[in-house]
This record gives sequence, structure tokens and C-alpha cells, in this order.
Amino acid sequence: MSDSEESSERKWMSITGEELPGLDHTHGFLGNCRDINEYEQLNALGEGTYGVVTRARDKQTSEIVALKQVRIFDESRPNGIPITALREISLLKSLRHENIVSVLNVAVGSDLNDVYMVMEYVEQDLAHLIDNVKVIFSESEVKCLIKQLLKGVDHLHRNDIIHRDIKASNLLLNGRGILKLADFGMAREFSHRPLTPGVVTVWYRSPELLLNCVRYTPTVDIWSCGLILGELLLRHPLLPGDDEFDELDLITKLIGPATDRVWPKRRLLPGLSGYNFPTASSAPQGVDGLGGNLERLFRDYSENTIALLRACLSWDPERRPSAREALKHGYFTEEPRAKDPKFMPTFPEYRNDGKSHKRGRPDAAKDDGFVFEFEDHLPRGSHKKRRN
Repeated sequence: MSDSEESSERKWMSITGEELPGLDHTHGFLGNCRDINEYEQLNALGEGTYGVVTRARDKQTSEIVALKQVRIFDESRPNGIPITALREISLLKSLRHENIVSVLNVAVGSDLNDVYMVMEYVEQDLAHLIDNVKVIFSESEVKCLIKQLLKGVDHLHRNDIIHRDIKASNLLLNGRGILKLADFGMAREFSHRPLTPGVVTVWYRSPELLLNCVRYTPTVDIWSCGLILGELLLRHPLLPGDDEFDELDLITKLIGPATDRVWPKRRLLPGLSGYNFPTASSAPQGVDGLGGNLERLFRDYSENTIALLRACLSWDPERRPSAREALKHGYFTEEPRAKDPKFMPTFPEYRNDGKSHKRGRPDAAKDDGFVFEFEDHLPRGSHKKRRN
């Protein structure tokens, strides 16, 4: 098929979701957007590769919102049109759920690069609460947060979407105790076609991604959810590896070695040749015979807590539960039960203090864009940074 024939079969969309007849600037890619001057910009909330996220006030309604700058044209791209930001807008507009952050609108200025996602403003993120506020969540509060996270992830997976970057700084918490899953720049429609392995910040990246698997499933998100559960309980990241191999070493210490019995298909992964898995005799031995330090680290918690962690943090992705299965786990039915979100503690806002709060992100997550095509692939590679 020629390039012209392939192009004629593509379906292009504006950033507000309208289908466009073709790749032609005369068709109004901006769609039905608002003027950026309708918002009073108050202060920076954070800084990304392509600009700042700003807290702002809607002059018409007085609603406080977050403005996320979108870079439209990128000189480093041959066609000048990266697509990640539009992927994020399109997904968030279609995935309405209480536990997923909402895109309210798109705002534009006079310049083609002066484009913003208008998003609901959420006061906190879990990374800040853990690292800086030093919050100690009770077990019922942790259950409340994890239950909401799994509900949001279940909604994604039932709509064939993999988030691919679940981490503490992408989990927002509002003043009503509602957790919101944010930053969908890495999200992808699930298919059986090869996908990019270099996704998810390395601390939360599943073993198959660390070993360059390109045919992975939504269970990569379940691995990240398991690490979030452990992080909320222990109040620090479980696996702060410096790189992929260091991360694999930390995983082995936590859950035991990836033997052929534990993960039969590991030998099929392309990254295996560059990494020597520790043997069962050299790895820490757990009390349950599975190996690792997980039981020791969580010895103050119930058997169901450890069982859910073990299930989510399985070497073999085929042995991890779905989000829906995890929600039915005995962890959520035993005492203490998950606290009602409306009774969750509240915290002083830090995101309106006029300071920039930057968090590490993989480079691939910031390849922001304008024209959305569902067949486009994300750029390869990721950037490993320690969380501030």
C-alpha cells in the first residue's frame, strides 16, 4: 500500500474529539475550544518537559482548574506533529469515571503552540503526602485509597486501556477523599500488536517490561498497584532501583527468585540474555517457601494483606489478578474495612503555594502532540529519575 493510500484510510480527530476529513490545517484541528484569556492563571503547580501546569480560575464560573500546556509542533519530529497529548485528551474525554481525572475543556491562545488542557483541579498527590507531609494512613484509609485505585484501573481495563505509568505522583487526592488517576500521556489501547517496553517509571515497572517484553497485558498496571499498596503501608517506595537491572535485583530480594517454576515463560523475553537471575539458593528465603523479604517487611499486617501483595507482585503476569478480581479479594472484606472516602483526612493544600513541584517522568510520556492517530507508536526509551 502506498503512503497516499494509507493516509486516505486513516481517521484523524480534532483535540476535542471531532473526526476530521484529513491531514489538512484548513479543517480546524482545534475544534470547539475556549479562549485562554477566559482563565486567570494563578500559580504554577508543576513543570513538565513542554511547559508548566498552572492553577487557574475560570472567569465565567469562578471554578478553580488546572491548565496543562500542550506542545503542538516539535521541530525534532519529521512531520512536526507529536501525538501523546492528544492521546491523553481523547482518552480522558472518553473515560468518565469518579477515580479518573477529568479533562473539562481545551483552551487556546493566538499562537498555535498556546494550547492547554483544562483539567479538574485536585489538591494533593500521594507522592507529596508520603514524602513531604509524612502522612501515616491507617489500614482502613489505605484500603479506601487502593479500592478507589483498583476501581479506576478496572474501568480502564474494561475499556481496553492500559495506563502504563501508575505511580504515587500520578495518584491525586481531593478534599472529599476521592482518589484520581492522572497523567495519561503513556496510556495505550490494549491490542495483541507489539507495544513499547520502555514505559512506566522504573520504580513501578513490572518484570516483563524490565526485560523488554513487547506483548504485554494490562497486568503491568496491576504490578504497579501492588507496589502502591506496599508504599502506602510502609510509607516509602518499595523498589527504588537505579536502573532496570538494579530494579530486577530489588524485586528478587522482595519476592524471591524468578525460577522456571515461578515464571515458566521468562526465557522467552528478549532482555533475559543481559541479566543473570539469582538462584534460589542465593536469594533471601521467605517464611512461605516462595522466597524474598515480603513477609518480613509486612509482618505487622494480615495474611490477606500479604496474599494480595503476593498476587499483584507475581513475577508471572499470567498469575496476577485482574483489577476486578483484586477488588473481590479477602483483603477488602476483613476488618478493618475500607473507610468511606468522605471520612478520609484532609490536608493543607501545597499545590497553590506558588512554587513548582516537579516529579520525575519517563521522557516518552512527554512527547506531547496535536493530531491523534490510533495507530501511532510511542517513541522508545524512558528516563529514570529518583522522585524528589
